[in-house]
Amino acid sequence: MSEVTTAAAGQAGDALENLLKENRKFAPSAEFAANAIVHGDEYAKADADRPAFWGEQSRELLSWSKPFTKTLDWSNPPFATWFEDGEINAAYNALDRHVEAGNGDRVAIYFEGEPGDTRTYTYAQLTEEVKKATNAFESLGVIKGDRVAVYLPMIPEAVITLLACARIGAIHSVVFGGYSADALRSRIDDAEAKLVVTADGTFRRGKPSPLKPAVDEALSAPGHSVQNVVVVKRNGEDVNWVEGRDVWWDDSVGTASTEHTAVGHPAEHPLFILYTSGTTGKPKGILHTTGGYLTQTAYTHRAVFDLHPETDVFWCTADVGWVTGHSYVTYAPLINGATQVMYEGTPDSPHQGRFWEIVEKYKVSILYTAPTAIRTFMKWGEDIPAKYDLSSIRLLGSVGEPINPEAWMWYRRVIGADKAPVVDTWWQTETGAIMIAPLPGVTAAKPGSAQVPLPGIAVDVVDELGASVPNGHGGYLVIREPWPAMLRGIWGDNERYQDTYWSRFDGMYFAGDGAKWDEDGDVWLLGRVDDVMNVSGHRLSTTEIESALVSHPSVAEAAVVGAADETTGQSVVAFVILRGSAVEDADIVTTLRNHVGHEIGPIAKPRTILVVPELPKTRSGKIMRRLLKDVAEGRTVGDASTLADNTVMNQIAESLRK
Repeated sequence: MSEVTTAAAGQAGDALENLLKENRKFAPSAEFAANAIVHGDEYAKADADRPAFWGEQSRELLSWSKPFTKTLDWSNPPFATWFEDGEINAAYNALDRHVEAGNGDRVAIYFEGEPGDTRTYTYAQLTEEVKKATNAFESLGVIKGDRVAVYLPMIPEAVITLLACARIGAIHSVVFGGYSADALRSRIDDAEAKLVVTADGTFRRGKPSPLKPAVDEALSAPGHSVQNVVVVKRNGEDVNWVEGRDVWWDDSVGTASTEHTAVGHPAEHPLFILYTSGTTGKPKGILHTTGGYLTQTAYTHRAVFDLHPETDVFWCTADVGWVTGHSYVTYAPLINGATQVMYEGTPDSPHQGRFWEIVEKYKVSILYTAPTAIRTFMKWGEDIPAKYDLSSIRLLGSVGEPINPEAWMWYRRVIGADKAPVVDTWWQTETGAIMIAPLPGVTAAKPGSAQVPLPGIAVDVVDELGASVPNGHGGYLVIREPWPAMLRGIWGDNERYQDTYWSRFDGMYFAGDGAKWDEDGDVWLLGRVDDVMNVSGHRLSTTEIESALVSHPSVAEAAVVGAADETTGQSVVAFVILRGSAVEDADIVTTLRNHVGHEIGPIAKPRTILVVPELPKTRSGKIMRRLLKDVAEGRTVGDASTLADNTVMNQIAESLRK
């Protein structure tokens, strides 16, 4: 078992001092280490000269139409440029060059639709489709520098659209398909998009789900910049049609020429804008440019997942509406010449074994998914994955939030057959690519910890004054030096970029996350600083309490929030889902409170533990803790429009009444 102890942090403003230890470690097997793509000497090589290291990676992993001579310019912080005198085309790197190298017959994408329909694209076929989309978009007037809003489900046309934009030099702005018409309109307006690419709809748990009506509503008020809407026919639902504006994908892309020559764009040419979720007021468009972003996504995909493109089948389960779907679905796998799986649906439709059915069918060897999904699988029980052949899996990845040690152990044991390395990755929309993760052929993996900054990355944990904290202590996660895939700003608002990310600590990027070094010098992510509670002067991490709860054999999943308390400032309120085998009785709450007290300390005992049937999650798997905070503080529950299942809050309310 993990040993979790708490030391009081003293005053509310003090840095986090909770001391978390994990005694279990899993070194890579001798065979895995011997065949690993990246070895331990990479760290020293990168530390000696980080810009030179990234320059070497860029030349090795990418094809430049005009080679760069200048690697990093950090003369005007916090504005960096990487490889700025070079020219490159992202789509050429993802597609054409593999065909030219004789790998056109390699499968690029295995697509599995939610209803069970399938498509397979080789690199040659995908290259042709992207060339057709490029020609179609150009015929609609899209030119280099224009913005294209993308509102699509997880279908191949999403990847094709993004790569066609990159080929032109148009800037794509993907809006997650679960967002409302208002959210879509605000993002269209902020980016001044010329074109919208959408679909009639998609499928959700066996039923058609509409998409185009939200686009129509978003564009119903005058004053927008959109000239055309290209519509993919996906679920066959009837849609309203605006003549002169709306165009069917099949009528435009389907009839376009397959001839198109890619030209290089400057390395610092904008590649995409991605609006961060959950913002209030004016949307915050994170801007990424081309050369540095492609360099770091390609390197991290290869190094962290130990990618062998000739033999691996990679599956990142993230939606293209999020940054993970940009970096590790659209760009890095294709740049690296990998074969990947794309899946449109959810893990529980038409049955709870859907993921494992797909793993078995396509012989997935690398699986990259979210802790939320892993904890859901735990809740459903081991007997479900046991029905499928998962022997193809050789590496497992985790992304999106800190993973509880017990979920990590379950993932390794049940899905990875106790032998597949688990790489827990930390990064953000803003960082563009993975920043902290074990290297699977090098690092002795530790359940629950993202562990070490990757080669070429300068991460630190600092106190309130920006001073580095020693091992065994916590504080604020910062990045001390520029990195290639870093955001280049907030679209149209450089002042907001500086204020948001660079004003908290002098000369350092502040990630907004709490973190600790453990006694071994490994990083533990504690979640957003906003998710740190102040209970009687002690600063407690919601992530740590959630981990303690999930470590109890009766608990499948937990979410913790801080609720206002007149006596203690804040009190701990926990929402737990029990495993199928657990019995809900009068003693379970007492048992769990005592368990948290034992694992962390009496100060961390939840004031209230509520057993609920489900937790409110977005379609990307994020738990909407602000809704739980509303419940905990007795308020009317706020906007729940982005939830994957809008009935969840009703279920929670019903369980409270009981």
